[in-house]
Amino acid sequence: SFLHHNWGNANIFTEECRLLFPVHHAFALLQFEKEGIARKLIHQLKYNHRADVGALLAGWVTERLHFKNDIPSRIVTVPLHPKKEKLRGYNQLHTFANSLSGHYKIPCDHNLLKRNFHKKAQAKKKREQRSVRQDLFSCTQKVSGEHILLIDDVFTTGNTLSTIAWKILELGKNKISVLVMALD
Repeated sequence: SFLHHNWGNANIFTEECRLLFPVHHAFALLQFEKEGIARKLIHQLKYNHRADVGALLAGWVTERLHFKNDIPSRIVTVPLHPKKEKLRGYNQLHTFANSLSGHYKIPCDHNLLKRNFHKKAQAKKKREQRSVRQDLFSCTQKVSGEHILLIDDVFTTGNTLSTIAWKILELGKNKISVLVMALD
């Protein structure tokens, strides 16, 4: 089911993120439920090479998310390890992010972040087993004074986005906002 979070207004997702890192804004499109539409769509996107689902979800975001003044300067996706990307054939977030980039006229940067290790997918772990090594991700360039919109598919514990956000925040006076397809 769709979540009704407004950009710029406090919402439960923003508050959840703020427990982990200083987030500027946070937006989640769908509620991730065991037998729900979000799970089915994201599964199609990730495992069945249905890149069109990324464009569909991005279209739903653009119908609901309207930036007023505080527009991010760059869209950044959570990277896959090159082995996993080769195995999967693509990064499922790229079609989604590129569609958003085209609509909002915000540049998309798929290369700012690098995943340093190949490890078991968070989705295959139980909630209490999910943790992220602090050195799992690195930044490939120095960015400062930017408003970065981090994009991921599903927010469960927030460990992945938190680790990445802190990496970017350490680089300089950056602001972090988050957009996810679904909130678990």
